[in-house]
Amino acid sequence: MTTLLVINPGSTSTKVALFREEQMVWAENLRHDERELARFPTIHSQLQCRAPAFRLAAIRDLAAQKGLDLSSLDAVVARGGMLRPIPGGTYAVNEPMLQDLADNVGGEHSSNLGAWLGHDIADRLGIPVFIVDPVAVDEFEPLARISGLPELPRRSLGHMLNIKAIARRAAGDLGKTHDTVRLVVAHLGSGISVCAYRDGRIIDINNANAEGPFSPERAGGLPSAEVIRICFSGKYSEQQIKDKVLRNGGLKAYLGTGDAREIEARIEAGDEKASLVFEAMAYQIAREIGAMSTVLKGALDAIVLTGGLAHSRWLVDEVRRRVAFLGLVMVYPGEDELEALVDGALRVLRGEEPAREYRPV
Repeated sequence: MTTLLVINPGSTSTKVALFREEQMVWAENLRHDERELARFPTIHSQLQCRAPAFRLAAIRDLAAQKGLDLSSLDAVVARGGMLRPIPGGTYAVNEPMLQDLADNVGGEHSSNLGAWLGHDIADRLGIPVFIVDPVAVDEFEPLARISGLPELPRRSLGHMLNIKAIARRAAGDLGKTHDTVRLVVAHLGSGISVCAYRDGRIIDINNANAEGPFSPERAGGLPSAEVIRICFSGKYSEQQIKDKVLRNGGLKAYLGTGDAREIEARIEAGDEKASLVFEAMAYQIAREIGAMSTVLKGALDAIVLTGGLAHSRWLVDEVRRRVAFLGLVMVYPGEDELEALVDGALRVLRGEEPAREYRPV
């Protein structure tokens, strides 16, 4: 029975789980000491010492507390980071990948730590270590890259791990395989990614940091002329603009909170502004789904809603009401990142698909 250690780092914590085959044995979210985080305030600074010692120590301490002998592991799988653009799949961690993550080639993100943490543990044990469908997955067709300014091509960035996993699940439920199904998949979370999924590939997706629907925290696509105006108004620094757009936009900007449950309670209590803004988010999600259906020329097997916000019956019903004319709507609430990582590793370990090699170009 294959035993896997799963590592999913966040900005201030690290999720760690033990799986035997597809069965989760235990999972913990390790919250890191504020003093250690203060010493290394950015992900990039943590990677300057390769795998951060305080995160590794926390993982090893957890293993000891759980009575886990690390030598009993068959493999380690970790969340992938902001690498150079690559096709989707399960990748064996190698030196070029580690170097690119340390060099911050694709930008700063907590997932950049995953491969390094996994490598440090697996290398000492002589076992394989993988990443699966990182945020850098790029399967765009040439048309999707054109933005309107040659120096600003559209980038393929999104919730690739969950989207790919849920597309496989939906395909199975439809009696198809992931490489024959045609879907519009909407990941609804703190950021919202809506993609056109065709024949196993994400051929177009909105960059949730810059395009598409607003979300609980992000502003989504904005009027460019007005963005330019406030950037040069002298009222905001570059960091303040980033915070405004990426952390304090969307529901939070309009309603003071990004918590959908709180907003639904306000709607039920008669809050008309909350109702208007929440419906506007559903409207924008539906509009983006409609746009992605044109990428597939209307030939789609289903529309798939997933992510944490898919738990909201109110939101799901409102989106469904607007897009049902396009076809079947399937709902898979939540984001099972740990399970998705395990599934990707097991496909390789069972010989169902080869491990991909990361080759920077």
